[in-house]
Formats: sequence, structure tokens, C-alpha cells
Amino acid sequence: MSAPKEDPETLARRYASAVYRLAYARTGSRADAEDVMQETFLRLLKARPVFNDGAHAKAWLLRVAANCANDLFRLPWRRREEPLEEGMTAPAGPEPGGVVEAVFSLPAKYRIPVHLHYFEGYSVAEIAQITGRREGTVKSQLFRARTLLREKLEDAHASDGI
Repeated sequence: MSAPKEDPETLARRYASAVYRLAYARTGSRADAEDVMQETFLRLLKARPVFNDGAHAKAWLLRVAANCANDLFRLPWRRREEPLEEGMTAPAGPEPGGVVEAVFSLPAKYRIPVHLHYFEGYSVAEIAQITGRREGTVKSQLFRARTLLREKLEDAHASDGI
């Protein structure tokens, strides 16, 4: 027996923050995260999938968001981006020396598994399903990410003279 079909508006209200957080974790930019979120929900409207339950809907949306975020970096104009000119400032980012800054400094392939595991509470198997990776790959990425984070945070802690 399948669950009743929820309308896209209800799903958007329920899961928008999770989709945005994942997109922001991948892109590091509010504007890009908003673009990814919008594209994710447009794809929901076009596909109109039937979900077994809320967990299935959330997993589908997060997988689409991860794919949309990855697609964003494949766009030709992204390859031609240049640093800000002198005198121009970027929006405020995460707190310097903090855990969030350390997560954002990780290579892109580690940020999504870390976000899904530690911020969204997904298991390795669920992350593998969402990202389309094998469980062993997700475990390795989480292990390497933790190692890198530990090193970054220890370096930051040591440089503070504590």
C-alpha cells in the first residue's frame, strides 16, 4: 500500500531547509545554494515522483540537490570566474577558525558526506544511496574528512597559542 501523494508545496515547505543546507555545504555560497534549491524544487514539479514516505521524499530531494550543486560547478561560466577585485568585499562567511569554516575548507568531494552525516544525521548506507556512491567510498570519504578536519582544527588551536 503506497503512502498518499503529497503535493510539491507541502514537500517544499517541509524539506526546503535541508535542501538549502546541503546546497550551501556544497557551494559555500548563499546565492548558489538558493539557485540549487530552486532547481531542485523545479525538478520536483516536473518529475512529480510518488514517494513511499517522508524519508523517501527527503532522500530524493537531497540527491537531486547534490546533483544540481555538482552541475553548477560544471557550467562553462563557472570556469571563468576570477577573484574579487581589490576593494570589493565578499559576504561574511563562517566564523574564522571554527568547525564550519574547517568543513568549508574541505575538498568538495568530502563536504556533502560530512554534511549529510553530521548535520542531517544520515547513515553511511543512506548517504551512499543519496549520493550514488558505494558505501565503502562514503566511509573512506568520512574517514579522510575527519582526519583533515582534525588536522585543521589542531593547527588552528595550536596557532591560537593554547
